[in-house]
Amino acid sequence: MREKKPKNCRLNQVGGQAVLEGVMMKAGTRTATACRLPSGTIAVVPDEFVSVRKKHKILNIPIVRGVINFVEMLMLSMKTLTASAELAASEEDDAPSKSAFTAVSAVATVLGVLLAVALFLFLPKVAVAGIEKLFRVSLGIWGAVIEGFIKIAFFLLYLILVSLMPDIRRTFEYHGAEHKSIACYESGDELTPANAKKHTRFHPRCGTSFLFVMLALGIVIGVLLRIFLPASVIGNHLLYTGIRLLVLPLVVGIGFEYIMFAGKHDNIVTKIFSAPGLWFQRITTREPDESQLEVAITALMYAHIDAFPDFDRDAVTYRPKEKAEKDAEKPAEEAEAPEEAKPATEAETEPAEAAPAEDGDPKPDETV
Repeated sequence: MREKKPKNCRLNQVGGQAVLEGVMMKAGTRTATACRLPSGTIAVVPDEFVSVRKKHKILNIPIVRGVINFVEMLMLSMKTLTASAELAASEEDDAPSKSAFTAVSAVATVLGVLLAVALFLFLPKVAVAGIEKLFRVSLGIWGAVIEGFIKIAFFLLYLILVSLMPDIRRTFEYHGAEHKSIACYESGDELTPANAKKHTRFHPRCGTSFLFVMLALGIVIGVLLRIFLPASVIGNHLLYTGIRLLVLPLVVGIGFEYIMFAGKHDNIVTKIFSAPGLWFQRITTREPDESQLEVAITALMYAHIDAFPDFDRDAVTYRPKEKAEKDAEKPAEEAEAPEEAKPATEAETEPAEAAPAEDGDPKPDETV
């Protein structure tokens, strides 16, 4: 049994997301997308994701790093969802091509962004303007507060409606498996489905909590805009929506800093401010079964190679069907046949000098 480590040394080492019939885990620059195949086996697609912040240290300054992280996680999310869709269809003869999955994901992302702008930026502002016109009042800064609560109501209604879909509900179960597995690892417990099942499915660094923090910060930003912007700008719905889009990176950056702080500090202040986001996770996470926890643990162990060096990665590594079939067509003799013997020259028969060891040999990637 592996010796327990202090909890704090494991915080923020692993993150992830739920995907179709599986979980993606990220540790440092390594990612692993594990999915349960229709046959019941677990397959993993390994990959690497190196943040641009590692290449350009100036991008690690507060606020800016949050914006960079948000964009990169959107890109990684689309990539891993495509990988999980490929895995789900990998055992089907009529599975769509990778390019088809990529195209569908790209279209879905664009439509999702447009829907988000309409629901959370444009329509709430129109609704507040309608209230002011109906009751012939000027709500002033209270209009920003009402606008913010309308956004939260839209967000809550959206989550409730999508959670009624069987496929989404199952994805929410894998979301719970992701949280429980990470919580089990961070606690220092041995990482098994039985142990992970005992842990909480709510996590302060969850994307759901991050979205709620952004909505809450949006209320504060809305109040400030109504204080400093002229009434003619506030009354122009399209112009006001454009301004809200321009300040969105600031909201994202501040939200990221808070989520990272809350993930490292467990005190009464962070508990109070994190509570609403954790309540929302009661919708976006569901209790997983042990087979789903097994998938999440497989992804975590595969991605976090430094903590689990004995994990048999070859047993679950996925090979695309096209490559597997191509390899199967090769004769065994072709792969194993030794090269024809050549007459040794004088130079080849003399013992070669050992190459001197060089300084700066590559080291294992540091875990972040």
